[in-house]
Amino acid sequence: MNDRTPPTRRRVLQGLAGATALSAIPRIARAADPVKVGLILPMTGPFASTGKQISAACRFYLAQKGDTVAGRKIELILKDDTGLAPETTKRIAQEMVVQDKVTFLAGFGLTPLALATAPVATEAKIPMIVMAAATQVIPTRSPYIVRSGFTLPQVTAPVAAWAAKNRIKRVFTMVTDYGPGLDAEKTFHAKFRESGGEIVESVRTPLRNPDYAPFLQRAKDAKPDALFVFVPSGEGLAVMKQFEERGLKQAGIRLIGTGDVVDDDLLESMGAPAAGVITSFHYSAAHESPENRAYVEGMMKANAGMRPNFHSVGGYDGMHLIAESLRRTNGTGTGEQLVAAMKGMKWVSPRGPMAIDPEARDVVQTVYLREVKLVNGKPWSIEFDKVENVGPAG
Repeated sequence: MNDRTPPTRRRVLQGLAGATALSAIPRIARAADPVKVGLILPMTGPFASTGKQISAACRFYLAQKGDTVAGRKIELILKDDTGLAPETTKRIAQEMVVQDKVTFLAGFGLTPLALATAPVATEAKIPMIVMAAATQVIPTRSPYIVRSGFTLPQVTAPVAAWAAKNRIKRVFTMVTDYGPGLDAEKTFHAKFRESGGEIVESVRTPLRNPDYAPFLQRAKDAKPDALFVFVPSGEGLAVMKQFEERGLKQAGIRLIGTGDVVDDDLLESMGAPAAGVITSFHYSAAHESPENRAYVEGMMKANAGMRPNFHSVGGYDGMHLIAESLRRTNGTGTGEQLVAAMKGMKWVSPRGPMAIDPEARDVVQTVYLREVKLVNGKPWSIEFDKVENVGPAG
């Protein structure tokens, strides 16, 4: 049988061979050529809210700041990976490198997808901006990875310290069973125990099609002072609904966690039951600053009233890294030069002060303690304390 597979497609299907072959061919950047950003996100499936928020923020950045940098137009190429299959994400990345000839890879909703794509970035020598996936080890998997979002250790340690100082002695932990959840569990346990607290029990829920009810019933039966929760973006509404239905709040059990559980994208749908939840996180749509007021107003106007969430600022700041690295390299930088331009970069984001650690290629930022409060009848995560200059390890 004759092999009728087109040569370019064949290279992609052979794995990294196509990316390797491409990386060996010098890319001559001309001022007239657009800079293509390959944006790989879950636009459908259970994590579609992540893709919706990040893609909207990337478009908003270009509309607000301008889509031409150093004489070159930035062009977004958005592909849906559904957020479920690492091999799908990797294949899309390979096709973007070989066929679309992107200058940047960006997006990555979940950790397994980012880890699967890391070898593609390394072989092709292309900067890979991780805007969402939050397991701490991700940047170690390729020298071309720079993160613009957050890490779970970074946003977990402050709420563990807060709990220990606020008459919470016994905690039941519930995390989603994949990289970020394991990071959150490990960090919370270590920090809380270090301060004299007791972990009465810890459970891990499945990433796909979780049913939180039996785990929440176990938490209620254990009678802790608080339940610590980490779930990925999009899952907080189900947790809050079942927390209320199972009567944990009425039993005197406080809900604490990282801000994913009261995601701004879903918080308004949670309503009054979310009031009183304490979280630590790097972004709230209620953050008080001129930059954030302009960001929230602009994003909501451009997206039919959608409240921007933490993943949106990962996308917005990721576009800032892309644009500024192009500016600093006069629009003609190689992959290595673009990554070098991002190292040590500092700016003021809608979330507050931001920096990229030059060694770890990871975020250094302020983490805020917040309480959900009803403002004009709508729930918002209102900041009441902060920890500045928190590195990726927390």
